[in-house]
Amino acid sequence: MARAWNPSVIGAPVGKYSHFTEVPAGYRQIHIAGQVGTLPHGGLAGPDVAAQTSQIFSNIRVLLASIGAEPSDLVKLTSFVAGISCLRGYYAARDAVYADWFPEGNFPAHSLAVVLALAKPELSVEIEGIVAIPK
Repeated sequence: MARAWNPSVIGAPVGKYSHFTEVPAGYRQIHIAGQVGTLPHGGLAGPDVAAQTSQIFSNIRVLLASIGAEPSDLVKLTSFVAGISCLRGYYAARDAVYADWFPEGNFPAHSLAVVLALAKPELSVEIEGIVAIPK
């Protein structure tokens, strides 16, 4: 399992992430491509940001399970949110998932970018990640 920590040489994280995550020897890194809020049949989970974000985390959970991994195996996430107006819905859905996935507060490293748009106009959020699992 990866180690997450926040050194005291700089300020504490301003959100739900860790400044460092370390992949230990004997683990392999797997990169998860950017996921969007689509259902298994391909349709959009909903027009609202919270529904799309919740579906993205559901999709990531399914991908993790397919390789025998858990959310605690995530070492890095990058989120792209289409506009400042989408942040509230994104945070609400993310916080609900994080309460379940990281109850002890051992969050993966994370970057959040507010972007003008995503690949399709109906998409509000995209999340990609890096997983570390034993070889």
